Amino acid sequence: MRAIAKKPGEDFKVVNVPNTLEALQEYVGGYIEVVQLYGDVAIICNEEGRLKRQKYNCTVDGISFVGDILFVGTEGEEFGDLPEDFVQDFEDYIENYIE
Repeated sequence: MRAIAKKPGEDFKVVNVPNTLEALQEYVGGYIEVVQLYGDVAIICNEEGRLKRQKYNCTVDGISFVGDILFVGTEGEEFGDLPEDFVQDFEDYIENYIE
């Protein structure tokens, strides 16, 4: 599925990640936690990132994230591709909602 990835200290990048629990856990380095941003966009991060003392990544809408994160689309309770308009407008999103 098409997602936007961010590792601590690196820029955002569009990636393709297999839409499986195992692939998502591998990307974030452990059990996943899902933070819903909007009706069709969520962030996946490591549930134990703070306990594992992972490096600070960024703050999105006032929520601080550590470790590797993925912005993904949501379809009900399932993950999917990010909406095309979100990907196209992501530069504006970074300027307005991400520290």
